[in-house]
Amino acid sequence: MLQIDTINVIERSHHHILYTRIPGYRRDHLRQAQAVDKTVFEYWTHALSYLPTKDMRFYVGAMKQYWHRRSTWFTAVKTADVRKVLALIRKQGPLTIRDIDDDVLVEKDHAWASRKPSKRALQLAFYRGIVTVSQRTGMLKTYELMTRHFGWNKLPKSASDGEFLNYLLDRGLRSQGVVSVRFGLLSRRAPQAGHASIDRDQIASQRAGAGRARGGRETEHWVRPETLDAPFDPAEELVHILSPFDPLINQRKRLHQFFDYEHRFEAYVPKPKRLFGYFALPVLVGDEIVAALDLKTDREQQRLLLQQWTWVSKSSRRLRKTQIEEALHRFERFQLAR
Repeated sequence: MLQIDTINVIERSHHHILYTRIPGYRRDHLRQAQAVDKTVFEYWTHALSYLPTKDMRFYVGAMKQYWHRRSTWFTAVKTADVRKVLALIRKQGPLTIRDIDDDVLVEKDHAWASRKPSKRALQLAFYRGIVTVSQRTGMLKTYELMTRHFGWNKLPKSASDGEFLNYLLDRGLRSQGVVSVRFGLLSRRAPQAGHASIDRDQIASQRAGAGRARGGRETEHWVRPETLDAPFDPAEELVHILSPFDPLINQRKRLHQFFDYEHRFEAYVPKPKRLFGYFALPVLVGDEIVAALDLKTDREQQRLLLQQWTWVSKSSRRLRKTQIEEALHRFERFQLAR
């Protein structure tokens, strides 16, 4: 799961998160995966995200629910508007909202809304699983019929509730190495059922593992035994400049428990009340978050600007400052590469 976000003070979060984990990553790799190889697709999890296409069946249930209910965001969408955009795509092929130039414009009812009724109709068709985002140019989406894009006759069969809970467990264990019923997606997906699933897996197959780790007060965390036994070399203190939308940072309560660090996303906080800065990035050195850097890319001058440096750890600052500066130079090269 890779969160997509529109803020581009520096590189957008989806590219940043991939670079953090894959130093050789280039932006075109994601375009290739989405538009050519079709191994990833976009859908809503806790936010709009990239997901593996092989996991599509775990989201079909959510897509089908949109046939029976609408959020307040879509109450203004007319059936005729949806039919119109679908007819255009069927006839003309993939399109963007810019390709639709015959809408009767309406007044915006929200700051993020569009005056084109077709935009919200496309969004509703997207959430229903009728269309998918076949590619992106910046944040401009190209929509295509879901089945035509992937070469399917119909959507995959929806996973059962039990399969979906096990999927969330497995995804959490693979991506972060640790899961809990209290924090993350499991806390929103029938916590009691989630806990039962953990126990069942532990006893039956050891898939979720028998190891339990306590992070902080009374929260029980679960890990695979091999994760607990994995070697860790504290001398190898790798530096990672993390996106505020990184999966490690998104779960704020767990982050605080494990790293004793409370991240603040202050882009929407009035300037006088900011502590870390407009778009602060946590810096992970080894197994400790040591600083928060407020960065901004000056694309005209082709340089990365350091707006504010806030230490959140007092240990070995001089050595770590050198390490972080080296990481910043590498990050700047990635930021400016096109």
